Amino acid sequence: MELVKGFKDFTGVEARKRELIKEILTRNFKLYGFEAAETPIVEFEDFVKGENSGDEAVSDIFKLQDKGKRKLALRYEFTFQLKRIAQNRKLPYKRFQIGEVFRDEPVSANRFRQFTQCDADIVGSTIKDDAEIIVMSSRILKDLGIKSRINVNNRKLINEILDEEGIKEKERVIREIDKIDKLTEKEIKENLKAYNAEKVLSIFKKPETFFKKYKSYSEIEELRKACALYDVKINFQPSLARGLSYYNGTVVEIKTEEMRETIVAGGSYLVNNVQSTGISFGLERIGQIANVNLSDQKVLVISIGQDKKAVSLVENLRNKGISSVVMFGKISKALEFANSYLIPYVVFLGEDEVKKKKFKLRDTKSGKEEFLAEKALTETLLK
Repeated sequence: MELVKGFKDFTGVEARKRELIKEILTRNFKLYGFEAAETPIVEFEDFVKGENSGDEAVSDIFKLQDKGKRKLALRYEFTFQLKRIAQNRKLPYKRFQIGEVFRDEPVSANRFRQFTQCDADIVGSTIKDDAEIIVMSSRILKDLGIKSRINVNNRKLINEILDEEGIKEKERVIREIDKIDKLTEKEIKENLKAYNAEKVLSIFKKPETFFKKYKSYSEIEELRKACALYDVKINFQPSLARGLSYYNGTVVEIKTEEMRETIVAGGSYLVNNVQSTGISFGLERIGQIANVNLSDQKVLVISIGQDKKAVSLVENLRNKGISSVVMFGKISKALEFANSYLIPYVVFLGEDEVKKKKFKLRDTKSGKEEFLAEKALTETLLK
């Protein structure tokens, strides 16, 4: 059966990898003091659009209508929902959320219409919080085996430069500047001509020392010092703006050489007029490049005419926290199953094993086999 364009099934190894990545993200979010939240997929269209209806992402929302003819929409991100769930919270309010978001936009190799965002946000933040979110992101990517480069900028700095240059349609110009690493210089200049702003392009290509003369650059320095406390390095990228107009300070994009697209992004913004900051991981992109160990301690027990003992063994292993599968009958079919699902260990349980009270354990990767009593078998699988 054909899938709708831009949507995808995840099964088998791919689904297990996504689940493990979510576990790593959740563990780190909690380590840094974030609490879990869940929000509806469907919201009122006006609430989804908010005050950012001109943003490209907002223009790509999926629109719905219920039987009461109310105008609804699928959430396109989590940030706008913070306006509701952060009300009357003790500040700083630190929440994380992992779930599906939807955008009715053109599809490409690494761009989907349904994708999973993994967000962490702090409502009531300072630049030190911007730094800690960057540091947490760096730690997560290391846990995922992804080498990365952290690019930062500040929207205040961009606005200060454009004000000094007398640019009127700043938001439109900012969106064009943000495309410096995506389009050719000729294309960007042509786009900027519509706003009489082509002269600013050369400014955003200057070395970092040039920007020290601007007042807002001090926030870049403060962010760098705060990140340095954790031994995390950041790279100043003056053209970095991010596409959403609500950003009002620090903006972040994390890149990797393994993929052209951004894998992690975020920045600072207002939630109910309270300064806030956040970061977002795209699970689909991270899932393609993460280097995680999928050989969880799963074992396949093959019953060779010893179903009662096999079930007893499997239940004992499960009670010890060892993920276990039992199969009855044909050995070759069971081994094909183990190979297909990357199960690291197989236990053969036949009449001889029951008599000797020892089980034959095979390491499916190395092919090594050994006979172990149940206690030793459990200890081996728990290592």
